[in-house]
Amino acid sequence: MLTAAGRVAPTAHKMSDSKRHIQRSSLRSSRGSQTNPHNRFIAHEYEVLDEYRELCRIEDEPVESDRTRYIAVHPKTIVTKVNSPDVNFSWSINPYQGCEHGCVYCYARNSHEYWGYSAGKDFERTILYKPSAPQLLREHFAKKSWQPELVMLSGNTDCYQPAERKLGITRQLLETFAECKNPVGIITKNALICRDLDVLKELNAQNLLRVTLSITTLNGDLRRTMEPRTSSVKQRLKALEVLTEAGIPVHVNMAPIVPGLNSHEIFDLVKAVGERGAIGVSYIMVRLNGQISDIFEDWIAEAWPDRAPKVLNQIRELHDGTLNDSAWGRRMKGSGHIAEQIKQMFDVARKRHIRPFQAEPINTRSFKRPSKHGQTTLF
Repeated sequence: MLTAAGRVAPTAHKMSDSKRHIQRSSLRSSRGSQTNPHNRFIAHEYEVLDEYRELCRIEDEPVESDRTRYIAVHPKTIVTKVNSPDVNFSWSINPYQGCEHGCVYCYARNSHEYWGYSAGKDFERTILYKPSAPQLLREHFAKKSWQPELVMLSGNTDCYQPAERKLGITRQLLETFAECKNPVGIITKNALICRDLDVLKELNAQNLLRVTLSITTLNGDLRRTMEPRTSSVKQRLKALEVLTEAGIPVHVNMAPIVPGLNSHEIFDLVKAVGERGAIGVSYIMVRLNGQISDIFEDWIAEAWPDRAPKVLNQIRELHDGTLNDSAWGRRMKGSGHIAEQIKQMFDVARKRHIRPFQAEPINTRSFKRPSKHGQTTLF
């Protein structure tokens, strides 16, 4: 029944912990965030009237649609300068804003507020895409001021999220990188990357490519709950094999490590990716900046109620008593004895399971500016 506040009142009977967990897990099989917190940059907000909720209940209709919306946007530029000492690239491209993968911990959620949306459900179901991105990239490369450097795809949101399967913007960008022979990096947790194997092989043959595959856990149930619309663990490991067999070096990033959820998997995960040819592994500790702390706390309290206090307390211990740390050089690794233990485990696992690999410096000598007529110059 509905309460005066318009919420569903609890029933009188008790539910076992196991059944409660199954029910909560099924709720999170579609989306990561189950809330839509208010955008801090917007003065006004709306709420659903109790009368409308009651009407939806009578008609057996959802109060609001959970379908994903795709909205085309047309920025003036596409290559963004990255001013962070914590990453090893200086330029990035994000063909999509928002991400349907729904990773509950994603640091990019906060950026959706700049577009007028919430960092919660809106981030996952209102996807802004940039159809002009390939042409903007060509225009950028045509500038005399551009000196060839590695440009990272997915500096913020995943360039191979579900929308890419239909829209193909990332593939067009890769074709432009190959045409102009400018180095490109890719960070993704989607096996869809294998669709573009032909272009990736062309780039790799000229030492113009760096690929990082994000694998958070080997536990399928945890992956479905924490990253509901990402590629499965099996698919990501298979993607690693496919890329490796094609001669493309792949670095694996275990990101994020959440103490109490996946931190015990370090040895098993590093071993699994090492056996499939990963040339290196790294990790990032979870940090819950901005609105993400509220989204994560709500998620873990329902999805893993028995672990929630322990996990949240350990995250706070990583970041001097808070759920977030924005200090350069420390925010991605944490501090304290838990951070040190994880670092030591990762170092041991890496030495045991990853073969030494020395990559050549990325190729910046072959760059060709595109001509006005759509073809690269010969000289």
